[in-house]
Amino acid sequence: MTAISEVFTQLKQRKEAALIAYVTVGDPHMRDTPRLVAALIEGGADLIELGIPFSDPIADGPTIQGAVARSLSHGAKPLDTLDIARAVKDQYGTPLILMTYFNPIFRIGVAEFMARAKESEISGIIVPDLPVEESADYKRECDVSGLDTIFLASPSTSPQRLKRILSQTSGYLYLISHYGVTGARANISDSALELVKKYSLTVAGSVPLAVGFGISTPDHVHRIVQSGADGVIVGSAFVNVIEANSGNVTRASRKLESLAREMKKATTNLAQ
Repeated sequence: MTAISEVFTQLKQRKEAALIAYVTVGDPHMRDTPRLVAALIEGGADLIELGIPFSDPIADGPTIQGAVARSLSHGAKPLDTLDIARAVKDQYGTPLILMTYFNPIFRIGVAEFMARAKESEISGIIVPDLPVEESADYKRECDVSGLDTIFLASPSTSPQRLKRILSQTSGYLYLISHYGVTGARANISDSALELVKKYSLTVAGSVPLAVGFGISTPDHVHRIVQSGADGVIVGSAFVNVIEANSGNVTRASRKLESLAREMKKATTNLAQ
């Protein structure tokens, strides 16, 4: 059982869903990221997605694009993320997941990148722009290094393609809850909740289902979880806090911890 799978198993026994928190590494400064991640973990985040800054984040909306721009402006590089991961793992056992586009992996070399990720105790990888149909080499190297391969599905994924995605996915399936890019939203639509219900039945027993894109309040978390999700992925809401408090990392950490605690509380008591 992988570290990510073990988290989901333990949470299920406690009737909780996973809170998966995303941050862009190097936003606002590389030196701040370990402290910000620590705040999310202290607030209750069960898994952490570390976003590798990339110049063309096609799946991301303005909030995360801004975080990436701030990170790159201070000279952040892909392999810096692995240094951050090691620093966090020295303090916490929380599984860490890399969120990256494929270009940085390709430039470094798939085998080399995965070997370095393993050395840094990364547990899984998400590559939004890598189609499952073109992932054979990537999947093989991840398997060699013991890394979970977390693929994405969306409202437009056909049943046939979903079957193929599930055959290559481990850790959890990342369900995009709506069309478009990442970004905090005021409301969770009924169609998104129906999509979660549909997918929860389809993937039951194969891999945990984690839902992201637009989840930004405890009420959103509660509604997504009650619809059948095993986990919720919160990114832009946390990144907004970091941006609003970029000049004061102590205040940013305090607010992140508080928001994470509220989000985590909404994942509990699933039997009620």
